[in-house]
Amino acid sequence: MNSLVILLIAAAALLGGYLLYGRFLAGTWGIDPKAKTPAYLHEDGKDYVPSSKLTVFAHQFSSIAGAGPVQGPILAAVFGWVPVLLWLLVGGVFFGAVQDFGALYASVKNDGKSIGMIIEKYIGKKGRRFFSLFCWLFTLLVIAAFTSMVSSTFNSFTAAADGTVTLNYNGAAAATISMLFIAAAMIFGLLQKRFSMKEGVKAVAAIALLAVMFALGMKLPLYLTASQWNFVVMAYLFAASVMPMWLLMQPRDYLTTFMLLGMIIGAFFGVLFAHPDMNLNAFNGFAVTSASGSISYLFPTLFVTIACGAVSGFHSLVSSGTSSKTIRNEKDMLFVGYGAMVLETLLGVLSLIIVGAVAVNGNVPDGLTPFQIFSAGVAGFLESFGVPNSAANVFMTMCVSALALTSLDSVARIGRMSFQELFAYEGEGEAPSWQKLFTNKYFSTVVTLALGYVLCLGWLLDMSSAAAVIRMSGHCSAQPTRCWQHSYSSASQYS
Repeated sequence: MNSLVILLIAAAALLGGYLLYGRFLAGTWGIDPKAKTPAYLHEDGKDYVPSSKLTVFAHQFSSIAGAGPVQGPILAAVFGWVPVLLWLLVGGVFFGAVQDFGALYASVKNDGKSIGMIIEKYIGKKGRRFFSLFCWLFTLLVIAAFTSMVSSTFNSFTAAADGTVTLNYNGAAAATISMLFIAAAMIFGLLQKRFSMKEGVKAVAAIALLAVMFALGMKLPLYLTASQWNFVVMAYLFAASVMPMWLLMQPRDYLTTFMLLGMIIGAFFGVLFAHPDMNLNAFNGFAVTSASGSISYLFPTLFVTIACGAVSGFHSLVSSGTSSKTIRNEKDMLFVGYGAMVLETLLGVLSLIIVGAVAVNGNVPDGLTPFQIFSAGVAGFLESFGVPNSAANVFMTMCVSALALTSLDSVARIGRMSFQELFAYEGEGEAPSWQKLFTNKYFSTVVTLALGYVLCLGWLLDMSSAAAVIRMSGHCSAQPTRCWQHSYSSASQYS
């Protein structure tokens, strides 16, 4: 089937979902444009910061559009493109966007409280503590996984089997651009705070900054190892977790969104003009067998694999944890909550089309990661528009890292907030000193990031192995006959 038909059907369904179902929900739930939002009621210049619709949308979209909408559809494509497309559209319009919009709406209507704090109102304090603990543990896993992903992308040294080491220019250049992003974002935030730039001026300034940073990154690649990047990423996450929203996270997400939009537009028009055929089978059955012989079943594998792009619980944490505290007007919630999810679903559809275009004999190509497939596909589209190969590859490497990094800083901030909620003082009078410490934003950030860092290292596997060897040694020493003597005599029977 021609990919252009799939793209147009998906775009029409998503736009229709936003205009019809999204507006229906907004009218049913009750949006009051005259109501004061938590951003104004609790404005503190840190977490509660009244922001423009586009600024909040940029934060919401860049935070939820992590690795999922690229990786999920490509991995699930083993079942064929029809079930993947159906779940993306049905899940995105009727489940994911509703959840994101609903979580944002509920939080704004409850003084900007997180989902965990809202749960306390209806289920009780134990329910809130349990949810806060669950959220915090979840953020630790995401911090570990995404930190490792970003560090691997930025890793500038690749070791071959014979010991030779080659330099990874694409990763090094993308790393430089990312570091420049952070500095430029803070300058951008200060300028916006000082001069209150109009949206048109902000957009032009953002695009100009992107062009400058991209050019500098291409000229000044930063070569560091993955382990060194782990420390750099953790330092950035600490800053993003404790700094005011307007100073780092919001402007960085704003800049990143323009880059991601460039990637989506490039892929969209690439499909529009090239309209490659879908070489992927439409449907491979309810059970598929991999090359190794393992069997995967459509249910529940499809729905577990495609979370971001269809429906993901993490999105509700972003909606209620950070975005709700910056909504300036309730009428912005539809565009931010529902609109950001619809755009993410479109990214998932583009990922499906790209893997369909490069499929071999109706199947997903072997030996390539989802990001390699996606990056090569979009880079090919960009090259067809006259973008040099090196620039296209660096741009896609940067986009892939940005998908993870912008989700990562939001997760770190939400993890810090969840830790604080977990130990929030509920009694009367002054809180005990230990509770003050545990709810301190700097302490809670350090604890969260330290545990996340530990989980992203490989030494845990070595520790497990060491514990197993110690346990085995203890067992052997407790036996009447030494294990090695028994092993020797047993082995001699077969000699």
